[in-house]
Amino acid sequence: MNPLLERITIDPRICGGKPCIKGTRIWVSLILDFIADGMTEAELLAEYPGLTHEDVLAAIAYGAEAAREQIIPIPTENVA
Repeated sequence: MNPLLERITIDPRICGGKPCIKGTRIWVSLILDFIADGMTEAELLAEYPGLTHEDVLAAIAYGAEAAREQIIPIPTENVA
């Protein structure tokens, strides 16, 4: 297991059990959404000063692990 994943917590009493950065209420999915939308790590850390570089890496590691566990259907265009 990636040691970065120790920075992630899942607690049904916090944020409805969504995966968060430990000690915060910042969802892993929020971090991943911002990165996917083109936000740089520097912008993300400026917006959320409680986050660290390692927290961002942990969110990415969690997303990678989740992708190994589940396949999410992606619409494809008909290729003719």
